[in-house]
Amino acid sequence: MRIVWLTLLLPLFSSPVLAEEHQPQSNTPIPTAETEFIENIHQFDKASIIAQFGEPASKKDYHRPGTDELMASVWQYHYINTDLAGSYYQTTELDFVGDNVVMVVFMNHDGKDAAAPSHFTPDL
Repeated sequence: MRIVWLTLLLPLFSSPVLAEEHQPQSNTPIPTAETEFIENIHQFDKASIIAQFGEPASKKDYHRPGTDELMASVWQYHYINTDLAGSYYQTTELDFVGDNVVMVVFMNHDGKDAAAPSHFTPDL
């Protein structure tokens, strides 16, 4: 009889309501150490990131050509993340698709690349 009850109760513990407990809350701090940052940043939306770190030092939005549809955003912050030795990276770049971070780049320079094109149009 106990096995049956456990079998019947297990679906309750995997419900979406309880799964929400594992999602970071807006007041949960985003870790700044390199490894923990990479492991957790995808769980935070743009509003949560701005709430902790403020507006990015630079922000570029890329729209679908000929429309106002936002395809991606690239944000850069300065001195928010530490490497394994505890030294700060000069720039952290967050690449977004929609509201989600899809790539993180740590840089030991200001993030400005003179060789980079000033205009980007993705191939579709």
